[in-house]
Amino acid sequence: MKRLTTLTAVILLALTTQVAAADPETPARPSIDFRADLQPIDGFGFSMAFQRADLLHGARGLGPAKQREVLDLLLDKEKGAGLSILRLGIGSSTDRVYDHMPTILPTDPGGPDATPKYVWDGWDGGQVWLAKEAKAYGVKRFFADAWSAPAFMKTNKNENDGGELLPEWRQAYANYLLQYAKFYQREGIGITDLGFTNEPDWTATYASMHFTPQQAVDFLKVLGPTVRASGLKTEVVCCDAAGWDRQVAFTEAIEADPEADRTVRTVTGHRYSGPTTVPQPTDKRVWMSEWSPDGTTWNENWDDGSGYDGLTVAADIQNTLTVGNANAYVYWTGASLGATRGLIQLADPGDDYRVSKRYWALAAFSRFIRPGAVRVPVTHAGPALQVTAFRNTDGSRVIQILNTATTETSAAFTLRGGHDRHPEAYVTDETRSITPAAVASTHGTTLTATLAPRALTTIVLD
Repeated sequence: MKRLTTLTAVILLALTTQVAAADPETPARPSIDFRADLQPIDGFGFSMAFQRADLLHGARGLGPAKQREVLDLLLDKEKGAGLSILRLGIGSSTDRVYDHMPTILPTDPGGPDATPKYVWDGWDGGQVWLAKEAKAYGVKRFFADAWSAPAFMKTNKNENDGGELLPEWRQAYANYLLQYAKFYQREGIGITDLGFTNEPDWTATYASMHFTPQQAVDFLKVLGPTVRASGLKTEVVCCDAAGWDRQVAFTEAIEADPEADRTVRTVTGHRYSGPTTVPQPTDKRVWMSEWSPDGTTWNENWDDGSGYDGLTVAADIQNTLTVGNANAYVYWTGASLGATRGLIQLADPGDDYRVSKRYWALAAFSRFIRPGAVRVPVTHAGPALQVTAFRNTDGSRVIQILNTATTETSAAFTLRGGHDRHPEAYVTDETRSITPAAVASTHGTTLTATLAPRALTTIVLD
């Protein structure tokens, strides 16, 4: 009888434990599974189109020493952000900020079938110099994108204010884009990713051009064979719609057409019309290829509620990588003048610059999450914590934790797929910028971290 009572007690204890484990009121410990794979990461990038590269080269007085400091901030993996994608603007003769941007085909050759008279200055608004510098830092992805075809190829005969590509000029426009890549090849820079449109769903007063999804598909059927016949190791991207949600229609049109589908390697979309709420309907690589937060003044703050501070950018990166399943994140501009929404503000004029917290938000990701990394699953992180985790090709593992709460909190994570006795942690907030901090420790497969309020904590496991 006593043995039966004991056995009954054991059974009741087991049942009670199972109920407690299944109780929805009992929160599960967050876990990170480094053994599993989500999307690969191609990199993080920036643009210096519309002669901003020329500004960085000293057009408004920035001297060689300061130029090197800014280049280090943008491109050096140890001193700076180590950005690994450079987006180049394929020339258009007018611009929203500066007076002139060179084009390689300034005049109508006499019709779509006439022999074009291309020109090349070897400078391209400073972009050739910047591309060579980026290559020296180790950048391998050079993404060239056109805002507009030359004016004489368009319905409105103007590079600005929208307009459409005339059907009879499709082959000439494809040849024009390819020639741009050939000029860069001559300079020792291989254009790895080539785009023919920027925000085809929006009319801008500066260089812009409309495409409907079907028009984009029709042009891809011309551009694809032209690129393949060239022998260049250049892949086609499409379509850089102004909104991530608007890009969906272009993506669906490409996926529905076998020839266009075969042409496009990477789907590209911006996210100005709103935050990323869905993944793109494709199994291709997907890049968030341009965004910067709105704002009418230069902003250096981390968390001021403006919507264009550092915390905003950090949250957007987390959201784009998780909800959008993006393989790359390309910020709009690295450095510019005045009330820029860029990462760095250059003196106008003068030999000086200032760095925003937006820069440090992006740098916290790009410095530690390298091209070829893979995002891995994170579960049960909690509503106040935005958490992503990655496994690099060198075996290092990176965890990004954005604490959106206004109070400090502690979090414990179960690590699956290896652990480390000496994790490195870095904090970015109002007073710190990827600053080493002793806020993380491990015990077996459990990682514990103390998370500062409204801060991004980057944890690196070897």
